[in-house]
Amino acid sequence: MEIFKYMQKYDFEQVVFCQDEASGLKAVIAIHDTTLGPALGGSRMWTYASEEAAIEDALRLARGMTYKNAAAGLNLGGGKTVIIGDPFKDKNEEMFRALGRFIQGLNGRYITAEDVGTTVADMDLIHEETNYVTGISPAFGSSGNPSPITAYGVFLGMKAAAKEAFGDDSLAGRKVAVQGLGNVAYTLCEYLHNEGAKLIVTDINQQAIDRVVADFGAVAVAPDAIYEQDVDIFSPCALGAIVNDQTIPTLKAKVIAGSANNQLAESRHGKVLHDLGIVYAPDYVINAGGVINVADELYGYNRERAMKRVETIYTSLEKIFAISKEEDIPTYLAANRLAEERIARVAKSRSQFLQNEKNILNGR
Repeated sequence: MEIFKYMQKYDFEQVVFCQDEASGLKAVIAIHDTTLGPALGGSRMWTYASEEAAIEDALRLARGMTYKNAAAGLNLGGGKTVIIGDPFKDKNEEMFRALGRFIQGLNGRYITAEDVGTTVADMDLIHEETNYVTGISPAFGSSGNPSPITAYGVFLGMKAAAKEAFGDDSLAGRKVAVQGLGNVAYTLCEYLHNEGAKLIVTDINQQAIDRVVADFGAVAVAPDAIYEQDVDIFSPCALGAIVNDQTIPTLKAKVIAGSANNQLAESRHGKVLHDLGIVYAPDYVINAGGVINVADELYGYNRERAMKRVETIYTSLEKIFAISKEEDIPTYLAANRLAEERIARVAKSRSQFLQNEKNILNGR
């Protein structure tokens, strides 16, 4: 991988390689864009196949956070950390404290949070070395586990997508296929059950299936069978790249709305969905509740204020669907355009401000 060519192609600002021999830390911090404000994005720990794969993941995820934060209306840019290692075997206190010192050295350009393979406890260790971390324990004035807030945002986004597809945002009586039953999906299923939706679910974890079946009367199917279910809505809440050449022909749903990241295997699959008349809620818009929630910590966490901001996911998707329809473009392109235009407006405003300051200093 030619890192500088990749950075130039996608206009990255900075990549930091972090190594601490004593703790075994090997990490990459990628900062994509800080036009709107400091880069915010979680710290992911994973057993990557190679160092190159870890770098590529950090870059891809950081760029995704730029779009997610911009589309959510946050005054934050996009960044991400990946830690190379097994989250079940390789963690230690020294590792996360060392990472905290590296983040502190960036002097506020990057703010981290919990992500795949890391926990609130890990964020607390980072917090020992820096204040540039969110998602720490409520004892420190933080918001705690963001999963329920993410689920609420996905639920609202699903209602907006249903309104676009069916003319009514009520989910009562709607059949919803939920793929993956982790913390976010479980709470999403609770919201759906309470509204009167009929749930068809799957997961590779039988205990997770049993719990949702017992609590919400869901019908369970085999993992490979979830795509072909005769449902109104397909909700991917597990793996990415599940909307692809193999799965699209089997889908019967008219709406795709779920919490999983990077649902489209390739951008062209968004065009395929558009041409088929399937309403796709872009993942980084509908699943933004978690980052909206932790971002509120930067102002002194207020749950009511955070929830009000999460509710804007509904209206954001309405705008995206309207652009998609008016211009006959896929929803993912409409979402990208909203984010890019916001960044461009702020960049232009900042540039004009700096020019005015320069003129004043030069006596013009």
